[in-house]
Amino acid sequence: MIPPQEASARRREIEDKLKQEEETLSFIRDSLEKSDQLTKNMVSILSSFESRLMKLENSIIPVHKQTENLQRLQENVEKTLSCLDHVISYYHVASDTEKIIREGPTGRLEEYLGSMAKIQKAVEYFQDNSPDSPELNKVKLLFERGKESLESEFRSLMTRHSKVVSPVLILDLISGDDELEVQEDVGLEHLPESVLQDVVRISRWLVEYGRNQDFMNVYYQIRSSQLDRSIKGLKEHFRKSSSSSGVPYSPAIPNKRKDTPTKKPIKRPGTIRKAQNLLKQYSQHGLDGKKGGSNLIPLEGRDDMLDVETDAYIHCVSAFVKLAQSEYQLLLGIIPEHHQKKTFDSLIQDALDGLMLEGENIVSAARKAIIRHDFSTVLTVFPILRHLKQTKPEFDHVLQGTAASTKNKLPGLITSMETIGAKALEDFADNIKNDPDKEYNMPKDGTVHELTSNAILFLQQLLDFQETAGAMLASQETSSSATSYSSEFSKRLLSTYICKVLGNLQLNLLSKSKVYEDPALSAIFLHNNYNYILKSLEKSELIQLVAVTQKTAERSYREHIEQQIQTYQRSWLKVTDYIAEKNLPVFQPGVKLRDKERQMIKERFKGFNDGLEELCKIQKAWAIPDTEQRDKIRQAQKNIVKETYGTFLHRYGSVPFTKNPEKYIKYRVEQVGDMIERLFDTSA
Repeated sequence: MIPPQEASARRREIEDKLKQEEETLSFIRDSLEKSDQLTKNMVSILSSFESRLMKLENSIIPVHKQTENLQRLQENVEKTLSCLDHVISYYHVASDTEKIIREGPTGRLEEYLGSMAKIQKAVEYFQDNSPDSPELNKVKLLFERGKESLESEFRSLMTRHSKVVSPVLILDLISGDDELEVQEDVGLEHLPESVLQDVVRISRWLVEYGRNQDFMNVYYQIRSSQLDRSIKGLKEHFRKSSSSSGVPYSPAIPNKRKDTPTKKPIKRPGTIRKAQNLLKQYSQHGLDGKKGGSNLIPLEGRDDMLDVETDAYIHCVSAFVKLAQSEYQLLLGIIPEHHQKKTFDSLIQDALDGLMLEGENIVSAARKAIIRHDFSTVLTVFPILRHLKQTKPEFDHVLQGTAASTKNKLPGLITSMETIGAKALEDFADNIKNDPDKEYNMPKDGTVHELTSNAILFLQQLLDFQETAGAMLASQETSSSATSYSSEFSKRLLSTYICKVLGNLQLNLLSKSKVYEDPALSAIFLHNNYNYILKSLEKSELIQLVAVTQKTAERSYREHIEQQIQTYQRSWLKVTDYIAEKNLPVFQPGVKLRDKERQMIKERFKGFNDGLEELCKIQKAWAIPDTEQRDKIRQAQKNIVKETYGTFLHRYGSVPFTKNPEKYIKYRVEQVGDMIERLFDTSA
C-alpha cells in the first residue's frame, strides 16, 4: 500500500501537469484561430490580386498585339524604302558615272573600275527586271564606252612603257651563261611595277567582265615589236661598234659589277682569227709562202666585217632565248592561262622568223661562196651551227607549248647548215685535188704554195669545231641518222676527212712540182711545202687528229722531207763531180805533167768554178723560209762541198798545171763555204 504522503505528492504532480497541458491546449487553440483568420485574409488578398491580374491581362494583350503589328508595318515600310532607294540608284548610275567614264581611267584606275562595277550591276538589274527600259540602253552604251576606254588605256600603257632593251643590258644578260662563278641574274623590268599592276587589273577585268580577247592581240603585237627591235638593236650595236672602234662590247669576260659595263675585245666564236694568227706566227718563223696559183680565194686578209656579222648573229640567237624567257614570265601575269601559249607563240614569231631568215641567208651565202670557191665565207657556218646546237636545248624549253611549225624552225635551220657545211667540206677537198697547175702562178723561189697555206689554214679552222664538222660529215652518212652517231664516230670521220685533204694536197703538190724545169727547185718546192704542212700540223695540234686514223703521218712527212733534201743535194753533183777523186788524173809526184793532164786539171777547176758560181747565183734566189731547215741544208751541203773541194785543192793547188794559177784557183775553201752560206737568202 502507498503511503499517504507519496499519494498526495503524486496527485499534486499530476494536477500540475494537467494544468500545464490545459494551458498549452488553450495556446494552440488561440494560434489556430489566428492562423485561420490570416488564411482567410490571404485568400481574400490573392483573390483580389487574381482578379486584378485578369483585368490587366485583358487590357494589355490587345495593346501588345497592336504594337507587334505596328512594328511589322514599320519594318515593311523601311524595307520598301530601302528597295526603292536601291532601284532608284540604278536609274542614277548613268548620270553619276558618265563624267568619270568620259574622262577615262588614266591616273584613277581604281575609281574607274568601281564605276564600271556599278554600271555592270545596273545592266544586270535592268536586263532581269526591265529589259524594255530605256535606262538599259543607256547603261549598256556607257558600259561599252567604258570598256573601250579600258582597252585604249591598256594599249596606251603597253605602248608608252614598253621599251626596247638596250644592247649593253642584253649583253650583260647573256654574259651570265659564260661566268665561272655564280652571280645574281640580271633582271629585266619590261614595265614599271605600278604600270604592270594597272595592266594586270585591266586585263583581268576585260577577261572577267568585258568578255573581250582583243587586248591579247594588242599585247602580243606591242611586245613582239619590242622583242624584234631589241634583237635588231643588238645587231646594229655590233655593226656600229665594229665600224667605230673595232671592239664591240662583249660579255666574254663580264664585269663583276653589272651596273658599270665597259667595252671589251670581242670574243670570237670561231677560229678564223686564231688560225690567221697562227699563219702570222709561221711567217715570223719562216714558214709562210708566196702567192701561188691556187683557185681558192685566199683566207688571209679577210674582212673583219664577216666576223662581226657572225658574232652579231650568234649573240642575237642567245639574246632571243633570254628575252623570250623574260617575255614569257611577263606574259604569265597578264594573259589568261588558257591563252598564254598561243599568245606567246604569236609574240615571238617576228623575232624568230627574222633569225631564221638571216640563218637561211647565211646558208644561201655559203652556197654561193662554195660555187666561187670562197671557203673563207663558208667558215662562218661552223661557229653559228655549233652555237645553234648548243643553244637548242634552251630553245626547245622556251618553245614548249608552241605550234609544231614554230618548234621545227630551228631544227630545220640546223639541218640546212649541216648539209651546206658537209657540201663545203667535200668541195674543198675536191678543189685541193683539182687545183690547176699554172706555170706563171708558181712561186719562182720554190717557197710554200698558196694552195698549201690555204688548205692548212682551212683545216686549222676545224680544230675548234671538231664536233660540229664531224657531225656535218656524219649527217651525210647513209648508215647513220641525225641522232645515232657517237662523238667517237664523228671524230674518226673528221680525221679521215683531214687525211683525205692532206692526201689530195700532196698529190697536187707533186703535180705542180713538175712545172719546174730544174729538179732541184722542184725538190726545194716540195721540201718547203711538206715542211710547212708538218710544222703546221704539229703547232696547231692537227697532228693528234690526223693520228686517229693515220698513225704514221708524222713519220711519213719527215721521210718525204728528207727525200727532197737528198734530191736537192744531187743538184750539186755536177759541181762536185768535177773535183771528185774518181775523176781526177793520176800522176807521180815530181814528174812533169803532160799537156793532157794539165788541161784536165784546168778543166776540173774551171768546171767547179763555173758550176759553183752558177748554182750559187741560181739558188741564192730560191727560198727556204724555215730557218732551222735552211741552216741544216746549207750546213750539210757546205760540209760536202768544202770537204771535196778541200781535198782537191790540197792535191792540185800546188801542182804547176798553169802559169796563171789565180785564173783557176779562184776560191779558198772558206770562200766556198761562205758562198754556200748565202744560198736561199734573197736579202744577201
